[in-house]
Formats: sequence, structure tokens, C-alpha cells
Amino acid sequence: MDFATYQTQFTQQATSVGYTQQNIQKCLDYAAMLFEKKLPVVYNTAHFAALVGYNKDYIKRAVTFTPKFYRDFDILKKNGGQRKISEPLPSLKDIQLWMLENILNKVKVSPYAKAYVHGISLKQNLVFHKGEPKVFKIDVENFFGSIDQVAVETMFSEMGYSKILANLFSKLCTKDHCLPQGAPTSPYLSNIYFKIADENIASFCRKRGIKYTRYADDLTFSGDFDEEELKTTVCLLLEGLKLKINSSKTKLMKQGQQQKVTGVVVNEKLQVSFKQRNQLRSTMYYIRKFGLEDHKKRLNITKANYLDHLLGKVNFVLYLNAEDKEFLEYKKYLNALKGGTHLKIS
Repeated sequence: MDFATYQTQFTQQATSVGYTQQNIQKCLDYAAMLFEKKLPVVYNTAHFAALVGYNKDYIKRAVTFTPKFYRDFDILKKNGGQRKISEPLPSLKDIQLWMLENILNKVKVSPYAKAYVHGISLKQNLVFHKGEPKVFKIDVENFFGSIDQVAVETMFSEMGYSKILANLFSKLCTKDHCLPQGAPTSPYLSNIYFKIADENIASFCRKRGIKYTRYADDLTFSGDFDEEELKTTVCLLLEGLKLKINSSKTKLMKQGQQQKVTGVVVNEKLQVSFKQRNQLRSTMYYIRKFGLEDHKKRLNITKANYLDHLLGKVNFVLYLNAEDKEFLEYKKYLNALKGGTHLKIS
């Protein structure tokens, strides 16, 4: 529906229920701003409740007693630590998914953001930094936890939503006054929040011939540059967003070293690390020698979906390099096992 049609229909309906011409014009001026940005028009909490299909009182409870609408648990990080996940209950998650699809995904983010963006793949982030003299990685500390409710409310206000709705939306997307790791809205909101920083960092890099991309909280730079100057500049730009870098995860990788971006080697061609390839080779060797079930029993593997887990790892290698003959054979073998047949790998 274009705005002219919306204006006609809204005016007719509003007039029929007794709205004054002044109020009608006020609503249309508000709607016009949202139409221009291709965002859904939402006038108040009751209107929002009708759009998402949940009772207004339920939404009010969700923003008043927020912790009760999440399930918290820890997952193991690669470094052996724990990461806290706050997963919204199904009903709140439905509301957040509506907001993600109908509001957030309509907001354009920086082209340097390579995660959580429709149509952008991990591989696009990797190819950008392939075969460079230096690869420099900077990690943002406590990324989601540093983006508070006030910042989220500001984002919704800048989209054009009223003060009351911006406040409501910010509360629906935050827990303990910040973005929760586990809510479907958090990743895209972090991209919107970082947009200005992305542009400022990219502007600095363009002048020095440095390539820059960001995959969530992982900032990657490549080329030939002064890494100390770059790090100092990034730190200053992040300070403006109340963010800081995680010094323990800042890493410079030169051409003679293994250069990894989001865990993938990018020196000459995209591939998983030598260690990961060898682990998969070893696993395939023992499965061929002892059989899948004996292999699982020997290593006390109890995963019900272990075969799919292995296929996922092999498919990731092939995603990076579709012509890898060794891993094409592994894929063929594992798929045959899934189908209940046995193949011999040459």
C-alpha cells in the first residue's frame, strides 16, 4: 500500500469514529515518516499488541517483569569459559521475531557489517582479507552487554517511533537493561548501534589503504599498515559508544604466520586450520577401520546426531573449498552411512 492510499483509508476510518481533523493530521504526519523509511506504522501499545497478536496486558507484563520471560543457561566457550545465554520464552520470542522481520530488518546497516545481515555470508567476510601482508584482529569486549536500554530506545526513536513506543520496544528487546545474548533481536540491533562506528573506522582505513570488515564483535583489518596507530584510533572511536576492546583477543598475523579470520585460514586460500583438517582425517580413518558404532563406543560418544555433526564439519570444509577431493570423498562416505550402505574410500 502506498501512502496516498493509506492516507485516504485512515482519514475515512478516523473520521467515522470521531477523530478531529487536527488529530488525523497529526497521525498522518507521524505515519508519513515511517512510510518513508518503509517501516510499519504503530501508533500505541494497543495497536502494537494487535499487530503482533498478543494481549496488551501480556506485553505490559513482559516489560515489567522481564526476567521471568527468559530462560538463562550457560554454554561452554572455545577457551573453556562459560557464556551466559538468556533465551526468551516462546511468546516473547514471537514478538521479538515480529520486530526483527518487520522493523529491524528494514533498517539499513553499514556495508562493513558481515554478520546477521540477510544475503551476506561468512565467506564474503573471509575473501576480503585473503592473501594480505598483515591481518589484524580486534575483539570488542562484552559487546551485547555494553549496549544498554537507553541506546536501544534511542535507535527506535531515530527510526521515527514515538517516545512511548521507543521505550516499549527497547524494554521488549533488553533484559537487565542491556541486549541479552539469546534474543533474536540483539544481533541486528548491535549492527544498527555500530553503524556510525563502522563508517568512521572505514573512513580512517580507506585513507590508508586498509581493508576493514566486522563480523559481530570481531573487527578485522588487512593490508600493510601501522597496527599501533590503528588500534589507538579504534579504541578512541569505540569510547564514543561506551565500548572497549578486549586486549587479550587482539592479534596481529603476518604473512609468514597462519592468518585466521573468524577461525578460518585466509593466507592463500580459504580453509579450516591444519589441526582441524587432521582431526577430521583421524576421525574418518577410525570410522573406516572400526565402523561408526565401534568408533563411538571406543570414544564414549553418545550424541544421537553424531553423524550429522560430522557431516556438518565436512560440509563446512567444502563450503570454503567446494573442489576439495579428499573431503568430497568423506562427504560421500558419511552420506552412504546415513543411508545405511557402506562405501570404501580410496
